[in-house]
Amino acid sequence: MHQVAPDRSASFSLRFTIARAVVIILHLVGAIGLSLPEYRDWFLALTPVQLLSSLVLLLLFHRGWNEAFPIVAAAAFWIGFGAEIIGIHTGYLFGDYVYGPTLGPKLWEVPIVIGVNWFLLIYTTGEAFRKISNDFYAAFLSACAMTAIDYIIEPVAVALDFWYWKNELIPWTNYLGWFGVSFLIHLIYRKANFEKSNPLAIWLLVTLILFFTVLNLTIL
Repeated sequence: MHQVAPDRSASFSLRFTIARAVVIILHLVGAIGLSLPEYRDWFLALTPVQLLSSLVLLLLFHRGWNEAFPIVAAAAFWIGFGAEIIGIHTGYLFGDYVYGPTLGPKLWEVPIVIGVNWFLLIYTTGEAFRKISNDFYAAFLSACAMTAIDYIIEPVAVALDFWYWKNELIPWTNYLGWFGVSFLIHLIYRKANFEKSNPLAIWLLVTLILFFTVLNLTIL
């Protein structure tokens, strides 16, 4: 049985409304700024800030603060980050690619915020399929969702110098590797005993998808 946190008080709704507005405004302003060539470099420099801001907002509405959650969060961060290290240095898992300067400071040639990105995507897609009782089926659907999101992100990421693929071709192995790593982390996420309901998660997920969908239309 997964632990369930008690219901929030009525005052929770105001903070939730403000948080939703902040998420939407951050991504809307970001999409507009990145779509305008004259402002693009400035907004690109703020990419790590946007990721970290999303993380803080999401955690403010997390309900399952017990001993299991930080372990799962660390697993999502380090398994995702470790997979990227393997990918960068060997070409396995995802294909032959390197990171550009856009995503900020790097550790072993991988931007540190990439681990944050893995956690955010695991958490938000996990929320999308939270009500499915079968852990393996839920992990499968969540990994499929993450792979679909990566398909939307990839062209934008390359255009904005997040990372570069060898011969400028995104290989099919990238999506296969992305699915495999996502599925593994989602199984850990599902098996962990903590409350997984977060009302802001779906808002952040949908906003993120719309953000990259718009950029596919405006910068490519």
